[in-house]
Formats: sequence, structure tokens, C-alpha cells
Amino acid sequence: MMLASLSYELHEPTKRSAAGDSTVLLLGSLGSDRSMWSEQVRALAQSFRVLAVDLRGHGGSEVIDGPSTAEELALDIVSVIDSLEIDRVHMVGLSLGGAVALEMGIRYPERLDSLALICTSAKFGEPQPWLDRATLVRKDGMEAVANSVASRWVSPGKAEASPELMARLERMVLATPAEGYASACEALATYDVRAELGSIKAPVLAIAGADDPATPPESLQEILDGIGHGRLVVLDPAAHVPTFEQSEQLSDLLQQHVLDNVGGSRW
Repeated sequence: MMLASLSYELHEPTKRSAAGDSTVLLLGSLGSDRSMWSEQVRALAQSFRVLAVDLRGHGGSEVIDGPSTAEELALDIVSVIDSLEIDRVHMVGLSLGGAVALEMGIRYPERLDSLALICTSAKFGEPQPWLDRATLVRKDGMEAVANSVASRWVSPGKAEASPELMARLERMVLATPAEGYASACEALATYDVRAELGSIKAPVLAIAGADDPATPPESLQEILDGIGHGRLVVLDPAAHVPTFEQSEQLSDLLQQHVLDNVGGSRW
């Protein structure tokens, strides 16, 4: 497997605390970059070390031509935390990032203190639509999908009330390299960890958006049922990327989840 060189930013805690040595690792959604976490970084870095990472082919990270897999994306993350000499992390993954977080929980459990899974799934539908989307962006560029992708990230009410935000989100999608996006679509086409969820031992918080058309609350509940533990919180209003729409509540949930599991003491 070929590793990708990933772009990231590491924030040390601004206030020293018993949890100050804990690292919260943030992984975003398909078509995003790590700026989607700006509000959460600001809140969490008051108490914890925060590592926000661009997945391969996204943001400032390396693009590797051709299909990738969620396992390869997880190996990229292991390489980053190894390079920073970080043994364990509280992993937070949203959508595609959640798929990578689940891979980490299954394949590298010794590297996790906890898992927070946001608007994600153990299987993202049937393969063909993802393969079709990969073909489309390779042919016509990100312009072919940017508007439809951004429109799923926030609830209809928020989208109508915040045209500036929608323009910003569409620019974020447009800035994603087409090959990086297509490669990630192919990773989601082959992704299915439903049979392996029971091996995850880390404490789990699942967060869903009530208005999420891609991974509704039922998708998160299916993950928890497969794992056999954890709790589900549904944010309302919120769609597929609640970092923009419910930033304060999301930050509070993540902070409490990390504090509850400092040192992975529950498992």
C-alpha cells in the first residue's frame, strides 16, 4: 500500500489541565478540508492537544492517482501520529472521516482512547453510484457536483438563511482536487465494516443530524447496535456536516466525551 503525505495542523492546549496530554484527532467529510473544524478546534484546544488532518486527496494533502480504500486512509493517519510520536488519540470522524475512524477502531484499537462518529455509516449504500460519481468528476471536474454536495451539508432552513455560508461551502468543495475526490468515492464504494463492528472496544459517541439525507440517525444507530455500546445524540436542526450549523453544541459534546474517557479508562 502506498502512503500519502498528509497536511495537518497541531494545536497545543491553551490551558494546562489533567487532560492536557490528550490528543483529539479530527477527520472531515468527503469534499472538505480541515477548515470545516475551525470552531471545534478553537473550543477543544483550550483543554486538549488538537490535531486536524486533511485526508489524502483533500485540502493540502497529497493526491495519489487511482482508487483508494478506507484501510489505506487509516494507514495514512497511523503514519501521521507515528511521525508526531503520539501513541493514542481521541478520534473524531465525520462522514468519510467516520469511516476512517471505524477502520482505526477495528484495525488499530491500541491507538484509540475513544471514538466520536459523526454523520457516518458502516456502509455507504451500493457501489455503483459512488463509481459513477468518481467517473463524473474525473470527466467534468468538481463543478459537476459542488452545488449538490454543499446543499446536503446544512439543513434547508440554514441554507436559505445563510447564502454566504453556502457560497463558502461550495468553494471548499470546488477546491478539492477532482482525482482526490474520485479516489475517495471509490474507497466508499468498497467500504463495508458491518460484520466487524463488534470488535470495537473503545468508548463511542455517535452524533447524527436530524435532517441528514446521506447518513440519517438510523445509520448511526446501526453502528452502535453493531458495536454493542455507545450512545447516540441527534442534533436538530442539522444535516450532514453539523460543524457549521451546531458548532457550539457539537464542541460541547466532543469535549465532554473526551473528558469522560481520558486515558481510555473505560475499556
